[in-house]
Amino acid sequence: MINNTMNKLTKILLLLVVVGVFAGCAGSQQKSAASPDPIEPANRVFYDFNEGLDKHLIKPIAEGYVKITPEPIRNSVTNFFDNLAYLNVILNSFLQGKFDQGFSDAGRFIMNSTLGIAGLFDVATPAGMPRHNEDVGQTLATWGVGRGTYLYLPVQGPDTARNLPNIATKLALNPLTYISGAILFPITALNVINIRANLLDATNIRDEAAVDPYSFTREAYLQQREYLIHDGNPPTEGYDDIFDEEFGADSDEDSVLIIE
Repeated sequence: MINNTMNKLTKILLLLVVVGVFAGCAGSQQKSAASPDPIEPANRVFYDFNEGLDKHLIKPIAEGYVKITPEPIRNSVTNFFDNLAYLNVILNSFLQGKFDQGFSDAGRFIMNSTLGIAGLFDVATPAGMPRHNEDVGQTLATWGVGRGTYLYLPVQGPDTARNLPNIATKLALNPLTYISGAILFPITALNVINIRANLLDATNIRDEAAVDPYSFTREAYLQQREYLIHDGNPPTEGYDDIFDEEFGADSDEDSVLIIE
């Protein structure tokens, strides 16, 4: 059973790598002034679908979850799922040549998985092993692969062609992928609700501040990706160009929603 799952994940990974690399290479040949969102009409359809699903189902559940669940418990839930997903971070730290960071990330995973009781408690950060955010999209960017087309995926949300292979690596490296479906479904549902609960304040700010929440989400996401790729020191030229095109040079929209 596990072998069949691994074979399927390997095939998906290879397919997404090919798609991401070719789409990213095509994107790297575009002029800097070209739109990052050439399939905007289709993306908006999926955006509206996700917003409807969120408004009528996910957000109300997340708000109820916040009301009945103490913050320390929500923090432990977040730590638990972050720790399970951290093997993907470790892999991409090494693939980017950040070897010191990679060994620190590996130590962080081991410490939180043991002393932190399966990741429920973050004991590694106080011990000098901070949390990092690395993924396949960032790795491909450091290898010179272009961003490719901006995508808004059903359920998942904003993404880029270059980052598509990360969907497969996250699944392949997450231990939850290999547990029984009867257990996987409620755990996955808890993860989704907990993530949404953590974003309640951020999305409320977006909805209040943005004339067009879709465009605001896109520009914020693309800027966030550049921020992560450049380890917190992104070039400023691309940011100004994107926001000038979207909101106008004299726009009052001078804040950016960055969600890690």
